[in-house]
Amino acid sequence: HSQAAAGVGGIIKMVQAMRHGLLPRTLHVDEPTPHVDWESGAVRLLTDQVEWGNGQAPRRAAVSSFGISGTNAHVILEEAPTDETPEPAAAEAPTEAAGETVEATADANADGPVPLVLSAKTPEALRAQAQRLAAFLTATCDSAPGITDIGHTLAAARAELEHRAVVVASDTPGFVDALEGLAADGAGPVAGAAVTCRDGVVAHGVADLGSNPVFVFPGQGSQWEGMATELYGSSAVFRDRVDACADALAPYVDWSLTDVLQGEPGAPSLERLDVVQPVLWAVMVALAALWESHGVKPAAVIG
Repeated sequence: HSQAAAGVGGIIKMVQAMRHGLLPRTLHVDEPTPHVDWESGAVRLLTDQVEWGNGQAPRRAAVSSFGISGTNAHVILEEAPTDETPEPAAAEAPTEAAGETVEATADANADGPVPLVLSAKTPEALRAQAQRLAAFLTATCDSAPGITDIGHTLAAARAELEHRAVVVASDTPGFVDALEGLAADGAGPVAGAAVTCRDGVVAHGVADLGSNPVFVFPGQGSQWEGMATELYGSSAVFRDRVDACADALAPYVDWSLTDVLQGEPGAPSLERLDVVQPVLWAVMVALAALWESHGVKPAAVIG
């Protein structure tokens, strides 16, 4: 079972089906189940690959995930709209930037300035990233993706690290000028600082990322025989919280939580649903208490 990734394979499969306009056949189905009246409805299994035409409406597909713990999810996918943005057009005259000639291009979003967001672990890494991006824009000014696309990728598909900068400009020469100004800032970013270059603006600072983690409590499927035995024997905090959970469960079950964890003779198996769920709950509660006793407090909990 793919556990936390349940359903992801189906999503990837349907996205590829939309992309190629083909519905793949259902695998490993030699004979459909006799418990469904296939003749009376409009639902059928795809025993052969079928062309998926592109009509008036966008292609849509439904994907279901039946989690091992009983958590079910249903997602409806719709194909992305066709990008009909015209190709960027070159300006009439070149512009000098950093001692080199750079063609001024009209970006895909030519209505106004575009922000480029940079993020790095250290001030030195931030300046180096700015220099690499400036060099990329200079070397590929005729073939690089649109500035809007680059800005989207930097904002949505990069890690959010501590040292950050935002470069705002309206065209490629402006970005090159601003990025090189950021790269040459030997003093390093100053919180809240903003510098206006010839054609662009650079703002940079240090983000407060915080240090509190998120506790994720897994569901059924994460257990194993002997789980938590060592912690129960070595950690007083963990043991006390497990014992408290055992006392809370005792009026409602005919088995012992501690006997199950320690594998005592006659204790019920973790394969029983009515056993594994409360046992996992108790172990997670005790683990959270153990982490908190070491000063690790979560910003949130899920699961």
